[in-house]
Amino acid sequence: MLPSTRSLRRRDLAALVGAAVCWGLGTVVSKAALAEIAPVTLLAVQLASSLAVLTILMRAKGIPLRGEGRSLLGRLGLLNPGAAYALGLLGLASITASVSVLIWALEPMMIMLLAAVVLRERITPSLVALSIGAVVGIGVVVYDAGSIGGEGAGVVLALAGVACCATYTVITRRYIPDAHETSQVVLSQQAYAFALALVLVLFAAIVGGSPLPAGVSAPALASGIASGVLYYAAAYWLYLGALRRVPATIAAGSFYLIPIVGVAAGALILGERLDPSQWLGASIVLAAVLGILLRSSAPVASATSDAHRVEARSRPI
Repeated sequence: MLPSTRSLRRRDLAALVGAAVCWGLGTVVSKAALAEIAPVTLLAVQLASSLAVLTILMRAKGIPLRGEGRSLLGRLGLLNPGAAYALGLLGLASITASVSVLIWALEPMMIMLLAAVVLRERITPSLVALSIGAVVGIGVVVYDAGSIGGEGAGVVLALAGVACCATYTVITRRYIPDAHETSQVVLSQQAYAFALALVLVLFAAIVGGSPLPAGVSAPALASGIASGVLYYAAAYWLYLGALRRVPATIAAGSFYLIPIVGVAAGALILGERLDPSQWLGASIVLAAVLGILLRSSAPVASATSDAHRVEARSRPI
């Protein structure tokens, strides 16, 4: 028996929120690793950890590691998390964290525009208004008059990373419903991203950098591995699983939760304090995301009801 519309909707919404929580927590957990491991090397460590966990889980469930779907889906890993995170890290070298968060907050809007053009998804005024509200809320949370600033090159690199992620989501949404198994898509994409990360590590070594640290403490290594499992294995499995059924414009709305989860986790885990204005901004974001996610309920239910009515009319009397 097929699951009901309501159970599907709840499962997908839970998956989107879970992915955002994993991305937010993964960011906080990776802070300890970044203190000792170069960003490019950390990316390789995180992806290797994710691939190992995904392989073990898929073997345990009897899922073949290679699927029979479009190879394009796998190669999209070069875009995200490959090029997107590499560009984001390069951009972060010359801009502040606050500017970086604000730039990445534009990703759902970019996805919304691309989905409207490529996937013909409908954009309503309420969706636009809620998205703008979420970006404003994020701005209130991360705004720091003493740290806002940045170089033009860093902003361009960060925007290029956002464009890679937005393009990835729209193309993946177009083809992933035809894939047999979500985990196979995640594994394939991250294998491509891992190969790109190794190339970047090699390039950094050739140009005279020091991508491989002389010594890494156990807590830093554990943080790198744990953040990889959260950020890549868990988050992408949940997100792509929901993206099979949820429009890209709705799925992208959950991204607004990521910085809020990161800030909240930083307060709980690292002891960072939030002032009243930040709590206000977080409340605005949560309200906006709730509106974006819940607005997907009516179209789904309506479409299902219409299908049932058509089926009923077509039955012989």
